[in-house]
Amino acid sequence: MVPGTPVRAEPEPAVTPLPMQEVAPGTFVYAAPYALAGRDNDGAIANVGFVIGHEAVAVIDTGGSLRAGQRLRAALRQRTALPVRYVVNTHVHPDHVLGNAAFAEEGATFVGHHALPEALAARAGDYMRANAGLVGPGFAGTRIVPPTLLVSTRLDLDLGGRVLRLEAWPTAHTNSDLTVRDEGTDTWFLGDLLFVGHVPALDGRLTGWIATLRALKARPAARVVPGHGPAAVPWPVAAGPIDRYLADLERQVRAMVRDGTPIGEAGRAARDEAGEWALFDDFNARNATTAYQELEWE
Repeated sequence: MVPGTPVRAEPEPAVTPLPMQEVAPGTFVYAAPYALAGRDNDGAIANVGFVIGHEAVAVIDTGGSLRAGQRLRAALRQRTALPVRYVVNTHVHPDHVLGNAAFAEEGATFVGHHALPEALAARAGDYMRANAGLVGPGFAGTRIVPPTLLVSTRLDLDLGGRVLRLEAWPTAHTNSDLTVRDEGTDTWFLGDLLFVGHVPALDGRLTGWIATLRALKARPAARVVPGHGPAAVPWPVAAGPIDRYLADLERQVRAMVRDGTPIGEAGRAARDEAGEWALFDDFNARNATTAYQELEWE
């Protein structure tokens, strides 16, 4: 089921609402630019969204600062006065979780992968220091808000006549990847398990990510929402480029490990992909080094 016409409310004062796209009835997504966190974007560099049910709303990821979260909240309040019942984080990365505090006064329950609290605690200091420097004044007031409702396998959230199915995945992009499927419109939020246009960023296990993508592609969906890229894309065809990139990375890094190439040269892997992705030089060498550390111990 999809919600009826939502009650409209005034936008939040003092912030510019994020521009949202309605990708399916009652399902809204902000398609973030391909960019690193900076003073000109408030850290709003990841796709975020919300789903409106008949009784309540669920927010899916919140951006990279308190201000980014406030801008998302302002966009939500342009469309509905219903309470925010859940805030779901798809994984640990700061561009997806550091806007949580904007919803702390809503009385929402924060939801995440069962590994997310520990992952956040381990990285909180580094995330706060690094992003405060990158985002600047727009980072003021940002704080870590961890999930209290944890997903080990699957969990359904009811928004009133509208169910979201959450699934926790083994270590892939990170060790805390969670997907959210809006059952009513068959819209699937994949978080950073799917990058489109923006080069993938590996912070988990390369082989795990390849296996998880294989499992995801086996399930049809009307549309999927990537963690970075357009607001919604067709599935599973949208997985083609990331499949190719990860396979190339695995093949070339395995060859380096086999041939005894030093890890310091791992960044040469997958260089043939450079022209296919935004921000390639910001992430590829790190991806290759992470993959090398994984594959050399197999």
